[in-house]
Amino acid sequence: MMYPTTKPRENGFFKGGKREDLGGMYFRSSWEANWARYLNWMQGRGEIQTWDYERVTFEFTGIKRGSKYYTPDFRVTLPSGAIEFHEIKGWMDKRSKTKIKRMAKYHPGVRLIVIDKKQYTAMAKELRSIIKNWE
Repeated sequence: MMYPTTKPRENGFFKGGKREDLGGMYFRSSWEANWARYLNWMQGRGEIQTWDYERVTFEFTGIKRGSKYYTPDFRVTLPSGAIEFHEIKGWMDKRSKTKIKRMAKYHPGVRLIVIDKKQYTAMAKELRSIIKNWE
């Protein structure tokens, strides 16, 4: 089934869907799909080794209420072999804030990079003319 990728929601963000240029992978938003394109571009330049989308889920052991699990958007392997995680956040709701705070508390050795609306927008201005199929 092909999901629409160009029909905006009422809030202006694009719906999730499969992206043929990314091997038919499903992404939850155009921002996440664009970030995957950016990671492919970085991989082509040798700036990262590999990346995966929503492949690792962290558990917050001992939590009885609220968010007990968290799956970052991207796992990125650097040329050194080090791993970092990227989270694309167009807006930061209460649940997202809680998960990010819990990541720092329960998994302090994990490097999590949160790309917020301001950072994404600034990068998108430059990257949309460089990276093919940018939405």
